[in-house]
Amino acid sequence: MAFMQIEIRPFQPAQQAEVKALILAGLAERWGEVFDPGLNTDLDDISQTYANALFLVATQNQKIVGAGALLFKPEGVAEVVRMSTAQDARRKGIGGKILRELCVQAKTRGCKTIILETTHNWQTAIQFYKRFGFEITHHQGADVYFALNLETLHL
Repeated sequence: MAFMQIEIRPFQPAQQAEVKALILAGLAERWGEVFDPGLNTDLDDISQTYANALFLVATQNQKIVGAGALLFKPEGVAEVVRMSTAQDARRKGIGGKILRELCVQAKTRGCKTIILETTHNWQTAIQFYKRFGFEITHHQGADVYFALNLETLHL
């Protein structure tokens, strides 16, 4: 199979069902039987829920293979949420491309810091964020919190 270019663009309403399915599939894979899709109501209307955010979608050959969003907080802080890559598209740099673009957009919009969180036992996610340059700021319950200083990041 020939290499297909990954395109990263803002979410479009026509992508609603496919993006929601991608994110829920990743969560179901991660959490198994304890996963409750009903707890993810923010995905019922992505355009509405993330109207004041930046929600990016990665496509390859017109198929959605990844997603990630950036919430803008006070005092120059942005938060990464809803990072997800399709199972058959992992370890191909797609998550890194999405995260890099989120960082570029945050820096362009004047943000100084990006934060995010994941669970303490999701080691692949923890290592992914560490490789990207995020540093663990603290642990709370079963969650690990990270920050990245955009002022020293050369993108």
